[in-house]
Amino acid sequence: MVAFMTLGLRGNLTFALELRAVRLLALVQVGVAVAVSTVVFQTVTANRVLTPSIMGFDALYVFGQMLLVLLLGAAGFAALDPRLKFAGEAVVMVAMALLLFVPLLRRRFDIGLLLLAGVVLGVLFRSLASLVARLIDPNEFAVAQGMSFANFNTVRPDLLAIGLVVTVAAAAIVWRQRHLLDVLSLGADSAIGLGVDWSRVLIGLLLLVALLVAVSTALVGPVTFLGLLVAAIAERVVDSRRHFLLLPAAVLTAVVVLVGGQTVLQHGLGQATTLGVVIEFVGGLVFLGMLLAAGRR
Repeated sequence: MVAFMTLGLRGNLTFALELRAVRLLALVQVGVAVAVSTVVFQTVTANRVLTPSIMGFDALYVFGQMLLVLLLGAAGFAALDPRLKFAGEAVVMVAMALLLFVPLLRRRFDIGLLLLAGVVLGVLFRSLASLVARLIDPNEFAVAQGMSFANFNTVRPDLLAIGLVVTVAAAAIVWRQRHLLDVLSLGADSAIGLGVDWSRVLIGLLLLVALLVAVSTALVGPVTFLGLLVAAIAERVVDSRRHFLLLPAAVLTAVVVLVGGQTVLQHGLGQATTLGVVIEFVGGLVFLGMLLAAGRR
């Protein structure tokens, strides 16, 4: 973090430090949100190769950006009030989560049905995004395409403050439930036998996951494979599934990956690409490696 704040610092020091402080806080906020949401999601689904993106949140975000550019044009899209856009995106993603989770309260929670519904919605939104992309003016397509990857360079301080409040509150709730997460990791039958109200607890945790993903995605854009990457690294570092160890390890790993990656890109590679693109590439390789390793067992 010290290197990120001071390396190559020149010009107006006050302005430069304020700008870097905003970027640093954005990197930390997204790292905490993605790490916590992924660890919780993998616990409740009992699957180490899944991330909240399977629920279709990232695809919904990309579809929304494409649709806005189509309807408003590049100039109208750029003129949108960032606060209204941020709130709208977060509300739509949380609303989609509610539509998925709440109806399942009427029966015993079926995580397989939930995942299947999420996959179907993800495919639907990706298909719609591809359709809309073909209708967008070619000169404006670059604007929509640029919103398909995370960008930490244009974060607004007022929106970051909202994201930090939501992330800290949700992470604190998850931390207080760390021992309950250990029980949930034993499986539905064992947890119910130990007195856990399985359906309601999972609904509450998944809504927290949706809130964390919605806020971080609306703030900087989608980072699909970051959670998978940091959760896999953290689990191997601590060599445990106890959440009082795994949660801090995943958060620390995410912050190191984001801050370290941004520092290297900014000062070593001259911003030749965006951090989101690199994370998607490396995270995709890790995902394929985990699938291959699981297939050999």
